[in-house]
Amino acid sequence: MTNCNTSNNFFSVCRNIKFDKLGIFFLFFLVFFFLLSTQSYGQNAPKKGEDWIVKLPSGVTFEMVYIAPGTFMMGSPVDEAGRDDSEKQHEVTLTKDYYLGKYVVTQELWVAVTGANLSKWIGTNLPVERVSWADAIDFCKKLTEMERTVGRLPENWKYTLPTEAQWEYACRADTTTALNNGKNLDCTDKDCRGESSNLAEVAWYDKNSDRKTHPVGLKKPNNYGLYDMHGNIWEWCFDWYADYPDDSVIDPLGPDKGTAHVRRGGSWGYYAKGCRSAARASYSPNYRLESLGFRLALVPEK
Repeated sequence: MTNCNTSNNFFSVCRNIKFDKLGIFFLFFLVFFFLLSTQSYGQNAPKKGEDWIVKLPSGVTFEMVYIAPGTFMMGSPVDEAGRDDSEKQHEVTLTKDYYLGKYVVTQELWVAVTGANLSKWIGTNLPVERVSWADAIDFCKKLTEMERTVGRLPENWKYTLPTEAQWEYACRADTTTALNNGKNLDCTDKDCRGESSNLAEVAWYDKNSDRKTHPVGLKKPNNYGLYDMHGNIWEWCFDWYADYPDDSVIDPLGPDKGTAHVRRGGSWGYYAKGCRSAARASYSPNYRLESLGFRLALVPEK
C-alpha cells in the first residue's frame, strides 16, 4: 500500500491504491478528472472589488461590473431640461457593494439560460426584449441556480434585478448631469437631430435608432464601464413604482406592494427626455414590449 498524506482532500484516495501499472493509471485518471472539473467553467467566484467575466457551460460569456457602496443625489434638480415632477431629488446611501451587467441581457445569454427567444429583432448580440418583469425574475432565479450548482457564486449572493437606486447610482457613475457622459440635453424632443445631440453619444433613441434595437456596446460607456444605460431598451428594476421620499434614505427597496414595477433608461423608440439618468416610468409585472428588457444585478441576499 502507498503511504500518501491522508488529510481530508481529494488526493487522499491514493492511500488505497497500489503502485502497480493499474494503480498508477487510475491515480492519473483521478487527478486528470479533478483538474478538468475545476477548469470546466473557467474560473471561481469573483474577487471583491474586481469586475468579473462569467463563462457558462455553453461557452456564452457575460461581464459583471463591480459597484462600490456610496452616497449620491437621486432624482433631478428642478432646472433640469425634460424633468418630471416624479424625480424629486433626495440623498440615497447604498451601504453594500454589488455587481451590475456591463451590458443589458443579450439574446445569446437569454437563450443559453432559457432555451427560447421572445424577441422581435433576432440577433445574438442584440438586447433580449418582449420580456416581462416576471420573465426577468424567473431568468435570474434559473441563472442563480445554475451558478450555485457549479459553486461559483459567492456565499449568500444571487442574481436579480437592480433596485431603482442601484440602477441610477450605477448609471450616473459619479456624474450629476442629465446624462452619464457629463452633459445635459442640448435639444428638446422636437428639435433633436439624430447623431448631432449630446444624447447620441451614449444612446439609441427615437431620433437615431431607425426604430429598432441595436447591438449592445456600440455607444460610449459611462465612468464605470457600463454601456447602454441610456436608450436602446427600457430596463426593469426590482422596485414597485412609488413616489420618492422627502428625506434621505439608506438602501431603499421601494414599497412592499404595488401595481407596476419601475423601468429605467428610455429606449430606441422614446423621446430624449425619457432617456435621462433620472427619468423613470413603470409597467405592470406581466407587460411585454419590443423595447423592454433588463440588466442583471448580482447582490448579497441579506
